[in-house]
Amino acid sequence: MSWAWQVLRALRLRLFGPAKELVGTDQFGNKYYRLPRHETRAGQIIPERRFVEAINRQAYQYEMGDFPSEWEAWIRKKRKDPPTAEEILKNENYREEMKQKIKDVSLKDKLLQAKEYKEGLVAEPARTHVKGHASAPYYGKKEPSQDPMSTANTFQPGSWMPPGSGSNDNK
Repeated sequence: MSWAWQVLRALRLRLFGPAKELVGTDQFGNKYYRLPRHETRAGQIIPERRFVEAINRQAYQYEMGDFPSEWEAWIRKKRKDPPTAEEILKNENYREEMKQKIKDVSLKDKLLQAKEYKEGLVAEPARTHVKGHASAPYYGKKEPSQDPMSTANTFQPGSWMPPGSGSNDNK
């Protein structure tokens, strides 16, 4: 490279910073880039920056799980090197195996539980049906109480006794 090109390249790096470097793409077509650590023209050191250009997405449309977890770990600097295609495929197969094992264990557990209920080894959970809400004044009753209502002006302490208490005398 000639001396002039080296000067122009150094000037471009000083003024605009380094060019983004394509690190890889995932199976969905998202492209992953990095900007290497560099120094600005003011002398400030800018650390390495990693980012993704999502295919057919706006930033506000991003949802968790849209990118493979291996790439997500690389973007967040949880891992030093970007993932390989083989690594992503291996981890995906492992996750599928785990899902199948979870289904199998869950099915075996349900069958064992049904067998225990049938043989009477374990009592089945009681099924209750509650009507109304506990904070309602007539919870558990078919209709509201006919208890007397009073206002602050006519209330006399001790003047009312609950129905069925045996004493209807006013004090």
